[in-house]
Amino acid sequence: MNSASFRLASEAVLARQPLRLVKGFLSKYLIYPYGERREQRLIRSKLRSLRGYYAQSYNERIEVSRAKLVELLAFANYHVPYYSDLFKSVSFDPEKVYSDIGYINDIPLLTKAIIREQGDRLLSTPLNKCRHYICKTGGSTGQSCVIYYDLEAADYSAAVTLFAREKIGKTILEPELHFASRFPDHRDAGWRDREFWKCLSLNRSNIFFNNTDDDSLEEMWQIIKRRRPHLVHEHSSTIYALACYVERTYGSSSGVFKIFESSGETLLPYMRKKIQEVFNCRVVNRYGLAEAGVIAYQFDDSSDQMQFLESECWPEEHATNGRSELVITPLRNKLMPLIRYTTGDEASIIQNDSGMAIKGVVGRMHDVVMISGQQVPTHHIMDVLDHRVGGIQEFQINTSTQPMTLRVVLEPEGNAELIKQKIESIWPNGLNIELTDLSQLVRVGGRNKFRHVVDQ
Repeated sequence: MNSASFRLASEAVLARQPLRLVKGFLSKYLIYPYGERREQRLIRSKLRSLRGYYAQSYNERIEVSRAKLVELLAFANYHVPYYSDLFKSVSFDPEKVYSDIGYINDIPLLTKAIIREQGDRLLSTPLNKCRHYICKTGGSTGQSCVIYYDLEAADYSAAVTLFAREKIGKTILEPELHFASRFPDHRDAGWRDREFWKCLSLNRSNIFFNNTDDDSLEEMWQIIKRRRPHLVHEHSSTIYALACYVERTYGSSSGVFKIFESSGETLLPYMRKKIQEVFNCRVVNRYGLAEAGVIAYQFDDSSDQMQFLESECWPEEHATNGRSELVITPLRNKLMPLIRYTTGDEASIIQNDSGMAIKGVVGRMHDVVMISGQQVPTHHIMDVLDHRVGGIQEFQINTSTQPMTLRVVLEPEGNAELIKQKIESIWPNGLNIELTDLSQLVRVGGRNKFRHVVDQ
């Protein structure tokens, strides 16, 4: 039996009891704790802290959250050059926010453009003097930028995902399946790879894909049936495409996985309905972003509202031209505080029995385009340009030309000829490549929003 056949056989065996349960116990009680110690992380203690926090009443929690907000504002005032200058220019006193939350409106809004412009002036500590984690925004709702997390914030971000899934009945004991982009130079490094051990500790496995044609969807479906995960996590548009394919090819198929967790883009009602009908699974929505991690989660199936996690973030609803944009202040990350950050997403903040919730999130759509006869999601294009090409600040695809035109905005250090060569080697003859600047990218809709795919 070759290695590929052995892997397929082992996946099928480990998906069934009692080995499924044994694998879950090893992940939760042995491999995850070992990995946490090896990486010098403190995630499980943060998980316990979150459990205690959300065991309190909302009135108790909101007082804690407001105190954290004031603490963050005071910290930024003393330790972050950008905010020291900004607060002085508007005569802002952080302490006043505790007695009057409306006073926070005196702080000008923060945008991605400001983050890119200010750079290190948004940091409280030089990066070479602290342990930090890098996260790049996807750019689906605006120009991409880099966010730096300190260890405390990174640990809490990981703990929040565990906490939210625990609330819907999914722990590390049950396997999960995560979709990821397959890059042109993708290779499986096996047990020597860090990702292998990360997946083993989380009881997780990956599906790598680069388009959503029928062959790719069939491969996805066979992997899901073989591994039988408890939870599947991916963009809603990809699982919707899979649901349509499975229904067209096999009819409805229930019991293969229990929960679909959607993230990264808007979960539209027709997508939710189709996924539920075809897979007979629970569909939960979550809202997260690179700038703050997961900050809202759908715990209640009877409502499309997502409960806002005020332990992690302070939310605001900012009205502009008759529309409500979600503005957030993440409370954990003191390395790079983002105060009154404009997400670019429309959403309504409401009060319910459990606290604050958001609903009607609009603005995070990913498109699918045809490149050389293959259906390719824009989030895959984004991953390839970011991780395999590099030197690109932003991109946009114009579908009105033949072949389509890929508009590319270079980073200042980007090498135009090298970047063109890399793109052409990945999608030979599939795209016209046009170098441009941000001002030439097309904006659409009533709010003049950026989209990765346009027809002009």
